[in-house]
Amino acid sequence: MDATLTGLRKGERGIVFSWDDGFEAELSPWQLRVRCPCAHCVSEATGRRLLDPASIPRDLGLRDLKPVGNYAYRCLFSDGHDTGIYPLEMLREIAEDPPPELP
Repeated sequence: MDATLTGLRKGERGIVFSWDDGFEAELSPWQLRVRCPCAHCVSEATGRRLLDPASIPRDLGLRDLKPVGNYAYRCLFSDGHDTGIYPLEMLREIAEDPPPELP
């Protein structure tokens, strides 16, 4: 990834991520949770996504976003899920191609 994350701020529906190349995107807690990379949500053996997006509450909140070194963030969701570590490259990918919100 060539761009560097330069800012995080609370938006109307989630977190706004800003990069030094001028790109900004707001992601809801639901969008982040759908893409959780942890072993409970993605098979370590096959890479197949195990999490059913329909099982995630629509009113899911984000209780905290904690830095992991200088390379990732750990999300703590209101449903108690907190094992996903999101590398900066992954956050940029999610921001560029966010999962569509379910109706």
